[in-house]
Amino acid sequence: MASKPSSIATELQPYVRPFRIDGSEEFHLKLFRRNENGDLDKDEGKSIIEANRKRLSELQERLYAQNRWSLLLIFQGMDAAGKDSAIESVFEGVNPQGCDVHSFKRPSDEELDHDFMWRAACRLPERGRIGIFNRSYYEECLIVRVHPEVLAAERLPPKLVTKNIWRERFEDIRAFERYLSRNGTVVLKFFLNLSKEEQRKRFLERLAEPEKNWKFSLDDVIERKSWDRYQAAYQDMIRNTATPVAPWYVVPADRKWFARVVIGSVIISALDKLDLQFPKIDKAVLEEFKRAKAALEKEGARREGGAGKKSATVPATAK
Repeated sequence: MASKPSSIATELQPYVRPFRIDGSEEFHLKLFRRNENGDLDKDEGKSIIEANRKRLSELQERLYAQNRWSLLLIFQGMDAAGKDSAIESVFEGVNPQGCDVHSFKRPSDEELDHDFMWRAACRLPERGRIGIFNRSYYEECLIVRVHPEVLAAERLPPKLVTKNIWRERFEDIRAFERYLSRNGTVVLKFFLNLSKEEQRKRFLERLAEPEKNWKFSLDDVIERKSWDRYQAAYQDMIRNTATPVAPWYVVPADRKWFARVVIGSVIISALDKLDLQFPKIDKAVLEEFKRAKAALEKEGARREGGAGKKSATVPATAK
């Protein structure tokens, strides 16, 4: 990631830099506004979203063709923060063959019989591809921390479950993400920073609209009771796992359209720095291409000539 940012990346910096956390400064979640709009109105935001979609489509094609880098995007946030809709919106128009989306839910028995990173490691993106994690291994420092009974179900040897387990998991995650970056995977992490009041409104919308009822669960209301504990867990998690090679972006999530502006701008800026290029074809192969082109054109000329002769042949009229 050594190339200089283009004019596009520079243009998008107001929607990237203020939300980036890389561990260089002390982090306090409460200092980040959840209803930020970047001094844009909604129509201006929509224009940026649309422009970013076109840019992302072009960059994704180059990423795939170059086949050197991969991109891992991690989305975390409270229920109703807008993770699903943000992924759908930002990647609208992008070739689905170059992307993989994985939603990590309750671990299976097989997954519980492995280390906590195993199921995520199995789904990392290949070179040339974009991997999207809708929730991720970070749940092991969130819901597992807020609900100790979940940790007990992981069947770890008792002597390994100490007061240092969260610090140790943070260390493991930092090492894992450093390893990925050293092997050509760009890691970008998004925390959709939703307010409790906005979550309440979105839950009511899900209850009021029949087509959205399926999104609602009584567990969502129960988890609201642990709101403060989750916020503390998120702050500790971001503070301890934000690094220059795997930064967090604290995305204002109360305005869905602005969240999409930020997410798309971050992705475009990161891909732009890779200086992605289509593979160059050497002279010998180009000469083969010329011969293939000439053969195809000659074949087409023969077909056209044959068709012309047939159309010119008129059956004799019977006397």
